[in-house]
Amino acid sequence: MSRSTAAPWPTELRLRRAAKELDISFDDGRRFTLPAEYLRVESPSAEVKGHGPGQKQLVAGRRAVGIRHLEPVGNYAIRIVFDDLHDTGIYSWSYLHELGREQERRWAEYLAGLERAGLSRDPPAGAAGGVAPPVLRNLRNS
Repeated sequence: MSRSTAAPWPTELRLRRAAKELDISFDDGRRFTLPAEYLRVESPSAEVKGHGPGQKQLVAGRRAVGIRHLEPVGNYAIRIVFDDLHDTGIYSWSYLHELGREQERRWAEYLAGLERAGLSRDPPAGAAGGVAPPVLRNLRNS
């Protein structure tokens, strides 16, 4: 497959820990700044996505989450290790590109889902370091 027909490929990946953001540029000219909270609540892990259609979980209380580090997975993805110790999602380059393209819509849907479920982006009061275990709710049931 030639690069012109292949999925977008990252040309730069920069973790900005203090800002809690991941900057990523692709060879198609697009560049995205993805907040840690957004990456965490859209994790491709089974904990968040479930094991089949209709099993996606709504993850609340992640406003304060940060990224500890990134780990390469082959040459096609990264594993993001969050400071709430979530580390099971494999973020492929195509999934990161999708998250960037769909950020506005996905974020609006996430905020609406929290509101419908009576949940908050803020961690529960008294959470150590501002980060508590996530509150998960099946979107089908909220």
